[in-house]
Amino acid sequence: MANVKWAVDPTHSEVQFKVKHLMITTVTGYFEKFNAEAETEDEQFSNPQNIVFTADVNSISTNNEQRDTHLKSADFFEAEKYDEIRFVGNKYETAGGGDVKLHGDLTIKGTTKPVTVNVEFGGIVVDPYGQTKAGFTVSGKISRKEFGLTWNAVTEAGSVVVSDEIKLQAEIQLVKQS
Repeated sequence: MANVKWAVDPTHSEVQFKVKHLMITTVTGYFEKFNAEAETEDEQFSNPQNIVFTADVNSISTNNEQRDTHLKSADFFEAEKYDEIRFVGNKYETAGGGDVKLHGDLTIKGTTKPVTVNVEFGGIVVDPYGQTKAGFTVSGKISRKEFGLTWNAVTEAGSVVVSDEIKLQAEIQLVKQS
């Protein structure tokens, strides 16, 4: 039996990140353009493999044009040279109680590191148009400095402007491909 292919439904998915600013508030950003795909043994999302997620760095948005331009610069993502963030899953590990850990390799700004994210499987449904869809909530944390995103400044009081820890949050809806 052939594997079932799944592709992201971008109108029902979102990818966010959160970072502490001045260590007192959190700034939320997102990527407007991204892709996700996977293959499974069946329509029940058994034994997922070939899990690939990409985000277009140039689609980054924090609702502040000046900050977005800075994030695309060499101080951060260096989008002219490294225009894509890529995650390739290599192990979908089911833990007790429905918890899932997705292990894989994350590449940002030319640096690849192993990363593990938490996945909450929302289930599978057939929508009113006859499409089979699978839903997931993905969360995790990374160190931005491990990926070469090292820019920072210090306030007069000695506080760091941008934290090292980045929280990742995604709501992903995949559609079974015919």
